[in-house]
Amino acid sequence: METWTSAIAQHGYVILSALVFLDALGLPVPAALALLVAGAVAARGVLQLQYLLGAAVLAMLAGDTLMFLLGRYTGWWLLGALCRISLNPESCILRSADSFYRRGRQLLVFAKFVPGINTMAPPLAGSMNMRLAQFLVLDLAGTALYVGSFFGIGFLFSDALGVVLHGYQATERILGWIVIALITGYLLFQLWLWVKERALPSVRLADPAEAARELQCGAAIYDVRSHGYFDAKATRIRGSRRLDPNALHQSDTKLPGEGAVYLYCTCARQATSARVARELQATLGPGVRIAVIRGGLRAWTRAGLPLEAVPPADMAVLPLFR
Repeated sequence: METWTSAIAQHGYVILSALVFLDALGLPVPAALALLVAGAVAARGVLQLQYLLGAAVLAMLAGDTLMFLLGRYTGWWLLGALCRISLNPESCILRSADSFYRRGRQLLVFAKFVPGINTMAPPLAGSMNMRLAQFLVLDLAGTALYVGSFFGIGFLFSDALGVVLHGYQATERILGWIVIALITGYLLFQLWLWVKERALPSVRLADPAEAARELQCGAAIYDVRSHGYFDAKATRIRGSRRLDPNALHQSDTKLPGEGAVYLYCTCARQATSARVARELQATLGPGVRIAVIRGGLRAWTRAGLPLEAVPPADMAVLPLFR
């Protein structure tokens, strides 16, 4: 506790502002703990209460506003990145958007207490065209509630907080080993996924130039991205068609017939394209020659090959605040 108190006493306003701002951007920093300690420091008279509260509220509001503007000007890119870990990224986006549209105004006030949602809420509000003035009012209320809660607990229970944090340095080594164990577990999990992928049937990879030549000769190119059809500025390979990777087995999904078929996506190691290629090969048989474009849409773009805007009829309709 003395170490924390000494650090905040010397650079308190700057440290607290930086931690709260980074927390608003979604970085794993101990902002809640810093607010608790700042409250305890204020109770001891080391720093001015009103300045600490003002610095924390302004820093968090600045971080949230930045995320709001990023959501406004990057469309659904941020939400798509958050939903990549979902088993069904498109339904994740649609479900999150609908839920936020129905509860967004109230959710903004309490979202900071829910890990994950606290970072997702501001860009969602920006992406869904919430008015900036309305966002600032609601976010200010949520920020004041969050900062005031942790700061108030630290202020009222400063002595008890000192007892709790007294053994922090003694447990630092244990926490370090826990972090190492978690990192090791993550790396082992990634290794297991790689071994599992290697055991699956191989998929033929094709360079973008080959796919472009075959497209001119009548081959079909399918866009199997799990997301990318939500932003009005989305593009795809010229002449490609949409094939929803999460609806391959639905009765109304039109699958390729015969001949050469090329698939592309934007995920790491062409994971979605490879999965779809295996499922199509098993379903359609040897009459369809399936290949995955190496590097996906990014490689096609880097090669300077033609693109087109995603047709409005293929775009997913998402709710917007009016």
